[in-house]
Amino acid sequence: MCTELASLLVDIILRTLSIYDDRGSRKAVDDLIAKALGDVLFMKNFAAALVQVMERQLKVQSHVGCYRLLRWSCLLLSRSQFATVSKNALCRVAAAQASLLHIVVQRSFRERRACKQTFFNLFSQSPNIYKIYVEELKDGRIPYKDCPELIRLLLEFSSTSPSLFEQSKPTYLDMYVKTVLNAREKPAQVLCEAFYSLFTCMSHEDFQSIVVPSSVKMLKRNPEIVLESVGILLKSVNLDLSKYATEILLVVLPQARHADEGRRVGALAIVRSLSQKSSNPDVLEAMFNAVKAVIGGSEGRLAFPYQRIGMVNALQELSNAPEGKYVNGLSRAICVFLLSYYKDDGNEEVKLAILSAVASWAARSADAIQPDLVSFIASGLKEKEALRRGHLRCLRGICKNADAVLQVSSLLGPLVQLVKTGFTKAVQRLDGIYALLLVGKIAALDIKAEETVAKEKIWSLISQNEPSLVPISLVAIHRLFDIRDIQSKYFCGYLTLKFVTQASKLSTEDCMACVDLLEVLLVDHLRRVLDTFSVRLLLQLMIFLICHPSWDIRRMAYNATRKIITAAPQLSEDLLLEFTNFLSVVGEKIYLSKTSDTEISVDPQVPFLPSVEVLVKALVLISSAALAADPSSSVRVIFCSHHPCVVGTAKPEELVPGSRMLLITLGSIKSDDPLRIGKSMGLELNDTVLERLHKCLQTLGFDIIGIFSADVGNLSKGLLGPMGLMSANPLEQQAAISSLSTLMSITPRDTYIEFEKHLQNLPDRYSHNMLSENDVLVFHTPEGVLSNEQGVYVAESITSKNTKQAKGRFRMYEDQNDMDLIGSNHSVKREPASREVADKGKTAKEEARELLLREEASIREKVQEIQKNLSLMLTALGEMAVANPVFAHSQLPSLVRFVDPLLRSPIVCEVAFETMVKLARCTAPPLCNWALDIATALRLIVTEEDRLVFDLIPSGGDEEANERPSLGLFERIINGLSVSCKSGPLPVDSFTFVFPIIERILLSSKKTRLHDDVLRIVYLHMDPLLPLPRLRMLSVLYHVLGVVPAYQASIAPALNELSLGLQPNEVAPALYGVYAKDVHVRMACLNAVKCIPAISSRSLPENVEVATSIWIALHDPEKSIAEVAEDIWDRYGHDFGTDYSGLFKALSHSNYNVRLAAAEALATALDENPDSIQESLSTLFSLYIRDAGVGDESVDSDWLGRQGIALALHSAADVLRTKDLPVVMTFLISRALADPNADVRGRMINAGILIIDKHGRENVTLLFPIFENYLNKTASDEEKYDLVREGVVIFTGALAKHLAKDDPKVHAVVEKLLDVLNTPSEAVQRAVSMCLSPLMQSKQDDAPALVTRLLDQLMKSDKYGERRGAAFGLAGVVKGFGISCLKKYGIVAVLREGLVDRNSAKCREGALLGFECLCETLGRLFEPYVIQMLPLLLVSFSDQVVAVRDAAECAARAMMSQLSAQGVKLVLPSLLKGLEDKAWRTKQSSVQLLGAMAYCAPQQLSQCLPKIVPKLTEVGSVIKNPEIASLVPTLLMGLTDPNDYTKYSLDILLQTTFINSIDAPSLALLVPIVHRGLRERSAETKKKAAQIVGNMCSLVTEPKDMIPYIGLLLPEVKKVLVDPIPEVRSVAARALGSLIRGMGEENFPDGGGGCWCWCVGRKPFQHPKSFIISVFHELKNICYLYS
Repeated sequence: MCTELASLLVDIILRTLSIYDDRGSRKAVDDLIAKALGDVLFMKNFAAALVQVMERQLKVQSHVGCYRLLRWSCLLLSRSQFATVSKNALCRVAAAQASLLHIVVQRSFRERRACKQTFFNLFSQSPNIYKIYVEELKDGRIPYKDCPELIRLLLEFSSTSPSLFEQSKPTYLDMYVKTVLNAREKPAQVLCEAFYSLFTCMSHEDFQSIVVPSSVKMLKRNPEIVLESVGILLKSVNLDLSKYATEILLVVLPQARHADEGRRVGALAIVRSLSQKSSNPDVLEAMFNAVKAVIGGSEGRLAFPYQRIGMVNALQELSNAPEGKYVNGLSRAICVFLLSYYKDDGNEEVKLAILSAVASWAARSADAIQPDLVSFIASGLKEKEALRRGHLRCLRGICKNADAVLQVSSLLGPLVQLVKTGFTKAVQRLDGIYALLLVGKIAALDIKAEETVAKEKIWSLISQNEPSLVPISLVAIHRLFDIRDIQSKYFCGYLTLKFVTQASKLSTEDCMACVDLLEVLLVDHLRRVLDTFSVRLLLQLMIFLICHPSWDIRRMAYNATRKIITAAPQLSEDLLLEFTNFLSVVGEKIYLSKTSDTEISVDPQVPFLPSVEVLVKALVLISSAALAADPSSSVRVIFCSHHPCVVGTAKPEELVPGSRMLLITLGSIKSDDPLRIGKSMGLELNDTVLERLHKCLQTLGFDIIGIFSADVGNLSKGLLGPMGLMSANPLEQQAAISSLSTLMSITPRDTYIEFEKHLQNLPDRYSHNMLSENDVLVFHTPEGVLSNEQGVYVAESITSKNTKQAKGRFRMYEDQNDMDLIGSNHSVKREPASREVADKGKTAKEEARELLLREEASIREKVQEIQKNLSLMLTALGEMAVANPVFAHSQLPSLVRFVDPLLRSPIVCEVAFETMVKLARCTAPPLCNWALDIATALRLIVTEEDRLVFDLIPSGGDEEANERPSLGLFERIINGLSVSCKSGPLPVDSFTFVFPIIERILLSSKKTRLHDDVLRIVYLHMDPLLPLPRLRMLSVLYHVLGVVPAYQASIAPALNELSLGLQPNEVAPALYGVYAKDVHVRMACLNAVKCIPAISSRSLPENVEVATSIWIALHDPEKSIAEVAEDIWDRYGHDFGTDYSGLFKALSHSNYNVRLAAAEALATALDENPDSIQESLSTLFSLYIRDAGVGDESVDSDWLGRQGIALALHSAADVLRTKDLPVVMTFLISRALADPNADVRGRMINAGILIIDKHGRENVTLLFPIFENYLNKTASDEEKYDLVREGVVIFTGALAKHLAKDDPKVHAVVEKLLDVLNTPSEAVQRAVSMCLSPLMQSKQDDAPALVTRLLDQLMKSDKYGERRGAAFGLAGVVKGFGISCLKKYGIVAVLREGLVDRNSAKCREGALLGFECLCETLGRLFEPYVIQMLPLLLVSFSDQVVAVRDAAECAARAMMSQLSAQGVKLVLPSLLKGLEDKAWRTKQSSVQLLGAMAYCAPQQLSQCLPKIVPKLTEVGSVIKNPEIASLVPTLLMGLTDPNDYTKYSLDILLQTTFINSIDAPSLALLVPIVHRGLRERSAETKKKAAQIVGNMCSLVTEPKDMIPYIGLLLPEVKKVLVDPIPEVRSVAARALGSLIRGMGEENFPDGGGGCWCWCVGRKPFQHPKSFIISVFHELKNICYLYS
């Protein structure tokens, strides 16, 4: 490894120190370091950097990463040769380790244990390291005082090996003596305790020869330095100290009476240890005599009370002596001595100390309870308050010895009196508590005493005055809950905090007395207590004492609780209930301490908050008893074990009042979000509490997991009920959520079943769905404001207020603060006015508004309740899923069904999204790593418009995508899917979960860059046995196949494979593809359907939908489709029947081919079932009437259905019977011929003509009267009548061909047909043309006049519609008279003359119209004349008049579509020769005419393409501009392949410097490319295209050359003008300005002002206000440029 690499690697490792907090990542880093340490360069770099980081941590005293640094330093020493390189370097590392250890040991127990294990592993693997550390300490190179934790670790490690300890013991003894006993300044306590392992293994020899001399010497010389150290030493050694006790005691006693309290405490600790560890009675007696002598004055008079107290306390410490017979005599002697001393001393504090000492010794032996002691206490109970209480405490101490209780029973009377006094006078309440405790103990052992107590009615007296035993101050509750004006309804009636109020004033001894009292009452006097007291209040007090900050009190409360529950198991459940409530109080307090601005820590009502450890121990204690008494209490057990207060990982010191949490954003913590509230308290959920509870209860014989598993139903109901999830307390909600999550990991299926039942029956789901828009609007409206005000009322209020202020100079009616000020200055004048205002009251408007406000407040409350409950359910669902992702994965479809609709919810969409993220994390790895992206995409798909979703999907032609620095949303997801599918397909539930994203990408209207990857993913998931979303997959693949036909080769097999897994009931949806527009999609669908097992095995049951789809395919206009469908129909094996509802529906399908096929299918069905014709016709007519009467008049949205009915009538022409004709014709005349849609009218006319053609000959006499009757009617609606008349005339004309040639009606019909030709409708004119042809046999005599009339109208009529009609009429007449009439009547000559008439554009246009209609009507019969008129047609393409050019294009299209193969051969040389002409207009005309060859028949087109394409590529030679000429190849690529080369062509144009002007041919080449660029989605491409448009006007020589292109470019430039990107809009504005300025206002159809009208006319809600302002700014730029 090179130096640079080693340095870089070390830098990366140390920079990421605090990042990797999971076990897997930490292990990976450790393995990397261990492996790299084998390289010397890395080892040196790592060691240097590591020591620097460790020393930096010491400066800031930060615990972050300390353990990791220690672990790495141990790896450095164990996995490399660092220890042998340099002792100085090793010493520096060890010193840094020692200092970091000091920080780490202050952390959690788990971290301390891990640290210890790390060093033990180091010393075990490298014994030399241990020896080096010991030597460094011995030599003082590592300072002792800085490394107590390191010394402790070394000693603990050595004590694991006796031989190693014996070897190192002299060193440690010497170290201890030097460091601690011979220290020049007081050593730290932690340093003294570091030698604990040495003390426990110390021998008498070492103690006597080394330790004692040094200790005694220092106790004499500098006792203040070593008193504490010697106390720790004596407390820790496992030796009998009898032979050292007297010597040490004599040295210590002067310190026990020293003026400094610290010295006295230290000395008494030494005396305690000496008495505890001295087994020799003579030594104890000697120690007593020594103290007694001092008290007697052997060392001088004890003048100060603290001196005497110190000696009395020393006597009390001697009471810790070991048990033995000698204790009886010694305790009696000491008590006698103390009683006499009590009488001699007059100081109250000394007397209290004596009483405490008497209690300690009297409790050791009942023999010490002599009559004089009893009488002494009896007299003491009459003393003043302090001494009286001292005697009571002394008596309590004595009564700890059960044998002594009866000996003091004579004191019952005074004690009962004290109870009465204490519980009637608040100031003596504590005396009453002590007295009641003693009375209870005596009464429990003495029946007479019990009778006395009952006689005195003590129990009822106490319950009447103070049922809680401890005074309850109501002020305490008010003060507690006034913080931030929180009215906490969760804790009403809960009085534990009241006990906190009083108990916080009690000393430790007083609290222990309360514990004793509760034990006595609930164990020995339970019946009395149950009858008299509120047990609930007593249990609350017990819980407070169980959670007391003092360990001594808690320990005593634990023991008392066990005894109570053993004696009264029925109380265990109540105790658990009260503990649950206590947790809520503590949780509320913690939350307030973290979020309130009020400094709660100064509130004396709650002086402490129990730590997590204390609460866990209390829970273990209480739950074991509750489960033993009633297993059904498991609901509360699991609930409490997951309460935020219990499962918090925060250290106790982090939970004390006064600490604050920084709220990142305002409102980031909501009162109804339980998980966030828990986190705001510094609490994170974990499973360690439940694991610990499980282990503890298992030792007691309870299998808590088994209990939970056996009662999941009740557990779930309880947790989902008012106690849990539906509780009003957010902390209880969080506890319920966490409990459900744990149940999900224990018994997932049963838990989920119960949860799902609750979900399905949740009334809030249905209430949510019934919310109106007004309800949601009210919910989002702030309180105090009406949802429909929009500032009106507020404005009126301000106006009224200002008006009132104007009437009086200093008058203000609304501001109460100012009112007070005014009242003080003008009280006499303003008081009447104030009264007048008050009397006036509210106006009717204000009262009405208040009524509405109350109504809306009720609505808001209802919606808030729905929001809260749904949010809780969603949160619980998400947490439960994350708790057991494997099981949740199997339930993803059902979970999503609940969450999906709520993503659209206006009130819980955010919570639903968070839940969706959690569900996404339950997908199979590694797909779950993209959970956030997947959830975001699903939310977009559910809530946003398709347009927005599609905009996020990169299109296939977006070249700029490669330049983007990061992937988009859908790209990231597909990338994740691709990674996840590398090893194989996804599990079916994961695939189903993400399929909506796949589906939405594939539903794009064009191919995207993601299509290939997405389809590869889909192809992996085709297993026919898996429950895939097959129907949706089929549907989306049909769509893709329609959008991108190139995928046919891969999608077709996929469709076949998918179909293998379809069930019979899924066949109908699978046939959806037969309704596609594209033939290849329909074919793929049918081939796939053939693979369905039920189809291939011919076992498909009869189904109307299936039959309808196959029947429609059977009549598909494409023969190949019909053939495949016929095979499927044979396999279907059932008759079609007479249910045509599917066919009727298909008649209005959006695709024309479906409508046409449905029409043919209906006709065939009617042919097979003639009896159904009448009913079907009735249905068709009803559908027509329905569609015609629906929708806006200006937007005819149902015309497709009416067109389908026209197609059906057309197809059914053959099957209609004679009796059906009047009905059909009446329908056509009365309804259809007046249809507002021209296409529908035309098809209805064609249908009528076909029906007449089929049935007219036999039914002339039936139909003619119908038509004549209508034509003879007077018109009621002129416009409608004209439309119908035209159709009827055409029908008459169609029917007339069945009349005799000499029938006079024929001539009348022809005249009517010629009149109808003037109708400006191509469909009508075309129909008339068809009708005229067969009637011409009757008009042979009038032929010249008729032709002349039509030619004259064709050439000279002022109206385009009439000229167009004349063209159609002429074509029909020529067809009727025969092709010879063209020459006979000089028709072609007239047309030729019209084409060359340069004076009349109408003549030229008319001639072209005639030419077009003749080509179309006569077909190939007219082909010889086409060759003759081709040169004139070429000239017409370059005509100055647009209408003529358009007519030439239509004529060319008609001509080319009718040419035969021989005709193409004759035409093509002339066109190709035109390309070689020098005149650009000729070239242009030839190109346009060649373009029209696209309408040739496919066979003819395939023959001529090889000759056309090479010539077209040479078109660039017509370009005269040198710059453009050089770019012709590039521009041609842009024209031929716009998807790939448009942007490239625009870039080349922008980079070109133009010296010469641009001519018209150049424009013809440029404009299509620029037009395409303006329509691109890419903003950069649009900007470039707009820039080129702006430059064009300044480069063209003649503005008129640009005129033909304005209509093409201007609309696109206007669209770019409102682009979302400001820069693009700016360029478009300049381009538009340049166009108007360069071309002149007169050349624009709207005078240049249309851009204003167009932008102003945009709907305002399409863009935000800022966007509209920006657009108008760009329009201002146009004005500037235009000016």
